[in-house]
Formats: sequence, C-alpha cells, structure tokens
Amino acid sequence: MTPTEDGAAAAPIRVLLVDDQPLLRMGFRLVLDDEDDLTVVGEAGDGAEALRQIAALDPDVVLMDVRMPGTNGIEATERIVAAGSRSRVLILTTFDLDEYAFAALRAGASGFLLKDARPAELTAAIRAVATGDAVVSPRVTRRMLELFAEELPSESATPAPRGDARLDELTQREREVLLAVAEGLSNAEVAERLFLSEATVKTHVGRILAKLGVRDRVQAVVLAYESGLVGR
Repeated sequence: MTPTEDGAAAAPIRVLLVDDQPLLRMGFRLVLDDEDDLTVVGEAGDGAEALRQIAALDPDVVLMDVRMPGTNGIEATERIVAAGSRSRVLILTTFDLDEYAFAALRAGASGFLLKDARPAELTAAIRAVATGDAVVSPRVTRRMLELFAEELPSESATPAPRGDARLDELTQREREVLLAVAEGLSNAEVAERLFLSEATVKTHVGRILAKLGVRDRVQAVVLAYESGLVGR
C-alpha cells in the first residue's frame, strides 16, 4: 500500500469490474490482485448490476465496459453521476476513436482506456482516476474530442452553450492552463510550457474545476471544446 503523509498505510483503491465478458473480468482481476494498493471489491456483467453493486459496495473506481446488453456503460455512467456517487468511472473501449466512449465522457466518465492496454497502463489509469489528478490517455481523448465534439448528438448529456458563462470566471492564466490541458498535456508538460512549477499548475487545475463546477479534468476538457474555447 502507498503510505500517507503521516506514514500510515493508505487504504487500497477499491475497484468494481463491469464487463459482459467473464474472461476479460478475470484477466483484469488477475492484474489488479498483484497490486498492493488496488483491490477488486466486486464484478458485474451489465450496467444494471453495476448500479446495484455500486450502491452496496461504494467502490472508488468503476472499470466500465461501454457496449453491453441491457443497460450499457453510457446509461450506467449517466445514472452514477446523476445519483451523486463518489465512484469515478473509467471506461473500457476496444477502439481509440469509439464514439460510444466519447458519449460516456460527456455523460460524466472520468476517462477511458483501451482494452488491450498493458497491465502497467491499466493500473496507472485506475490510480489517476481515483485521485482525479490526471486525464487518462489524454492525447487519445483529445483526438476523440476533435473528431466528435461537433458531430455527435447530445443524447446522453446536455451540451454547454457556446461561449459558456462559466469560462468568464477564469483568469487569463487559468484559461492558458485549461487550453494546455485540452491539448492533452500532463501537469508536468503544462508547467514546462508555461514556465510554472508543477505544484502551481495543480493549484490552477483545482481552481479551474471549482469555477467550472466540474468533477475532473476530463469534464473540464469536454466543456472547453463544447463551449468553443478550444479552436477559437
């Protein structure tokens, strides 16, 4: 387990696996069971069962397949977010330009990951989503946003209006940070570009999320694209 600042061992990150393919769930469980700071608390084969498991188990991260029979990952994600759950959703997708994965991001997912990701990528992505500190696969996220932001219908979420008034609350520096994040840059890369410390960038990101009223970086990036801030 990762120690906390006072030296005590932090509680492991609790993960719920949601996929309609049992063999895939088994593979993910084998990977996660090897990590001291991650623990699988349950499994579900569809979105409806996932919602029941979340209510019962309160996981930190839900590893969610998008395409499932019955309640799919998009609908399940919408309902998780609407219920005010603290669980963060990490979407699993087969294709890096999957419009369903993008719709799940708009519905409130905190990131997405390809199903053929290496074990180290999977565990790093879960940790990132659990902390809300980084966008998972940021450059792939950016490509999806660029390709689908204008074309996709907003059936799974109401889009922010063009020129969203929340952006007016941002300082010029915060806008610069948001634009860099929307390009898929990590905190370290934003710091290098803007000649700031990484800690300062992290502080800016926190303020941006608070001012925009979004729960993580992914949602801030979605708003930036949908409001027209990116591409102006």
